[in-house]
Amino acid sequence: MSESGTHDQSAPRNTTAGTTAKTQAMSAVDNVNEFDFDRLRRRPDIEAENLFAVDASDRLILDEAAGALAAYRAGGVVVLEDRYGALTLGAAALHNARGIRVYQDALSGEYALDSNASGVNLTEAYRSLPLGEELLKDAHVVLLQLPKSLDALDEIAGAIAKYAAPDVIVFAGGRIKHMTVSMNEVLRRHFGALNVRPARQKSRVLIASSPLAASTTNWPHSERHEDFDLAVRGHGGVFAGTSIDIGTRALLEVLDRMKLDAERAIDLGCGTGVLAAALAAQRPLLRVLATDQSAVAVASARATVDANALADRVTVVRADGLSGQADDSADLILLNPPFHIGASVHAGLAEKLFIDAARVLAPGGELWTVWNTHLGYRPMLTRIVGSTRQVGRNTKFTVTVSTGR
Repeated sequence: MSESGTHDQSAPRNTTAGTTAKTQAMSAVDNVNEFDFDRLRRRPDIEAENLFAVDASDRLILDEAAGALAAYRAGGVVVLEDRYGALTLGAAALHNARGIRVYQDALSGEYALDSNASGVNLTEAYRSLPLGEELLKDAHVVLLQLPKSLDALDEIAGAIAKYAAPDVIVFAGGRIKHMTVSMNEVLRRHFGALNVRPARQKSRVLIASSPLAASTTNWPHSERHEDFDLAVRGHGGVFAGTSIDIGTRALLEVLDRMKLDAERAIDLGCGTGVLAAALAAQRPLLRVLATDQSAVAVASARATVDANALADRVTVVRADGLSGQADDSADLILLNPPFHIGASVHAGLAEKLFIDAARVLAPGGELWTVWNTHLGYRPMLTRIVGSTRQVGRNTKFTVTVSTGR
């Protein structure tokens, strides 16, 4: 993002003498092979005409990093937040990179990468790892799709600065409409040099280098909520951070009305694990499963559960919806579904979660859902899950309970 905050095509502003020559040399295009990006698919994530597996920012990141990839193609390449595999497979196919280490927050992204890699015979070119030392140790080239959250960027940048090689160069890109000048400032907290590259096709790359020895990362953050007698912990980028969003609050206020004879409950799309922790604290004999496809959410939920001394009552797992859960196995499911897929508003993800809940919910079990009132999910819930009644409603949110068939 340009320093003025406008989407201009002006020359980049360098923050350290000599950065321009270094990064421009490392940006020399080296597309010795060809790769058909149009072959990539989003599955198992939602497929739709307005949703894409690759965009111009993926191509631009790869072009800017071409010289660096040529130098370290045999090892030392790390890819972060690759949405559906474009960066990883592009680096492997176009620049012969191997031994690529990959971190993706979304489990659906990992599955899509594996599926796309299988289609182009590149499954041996990479391995997936959690964010941390094993992922980043001795990394020389990092390709990053910029996350929307500044907190997520701070945690990622801090981890790179802490664990990567001293000569690491980070190629962080995205669509200009989703980038802000604040991203520059976050990167400067962890790197001594930042080169804001010229825009192309409404995309831009920020090149960070010279990791700062004094760089620190302090995640997860923690906050005490006396009104619910809960401590909430959150890693960078998790929905709502350490606060309790108003949708979750709407469900917390009716916990005591949920199926009283339930023996097994699930917090589906658990985020920081607030609902799972609150339910377990209120009902000591209830077994609670908290599940989310986001690695950041799962780490946050585990931290929240530990902070409230509930690890013996709540199990936290990373899963795509309720995959791995048996049919008719839960008496109670709580759900605050997302209504965005990336930057697009789309009902497909909520519908997918409703279908999962219907399968796993035992006959007579209850699905308690909170959703933005304007989305009108009640007919869909009735069709997919079962008889659905409204428990609460205002101009912002609606709370419903659906009974399993």
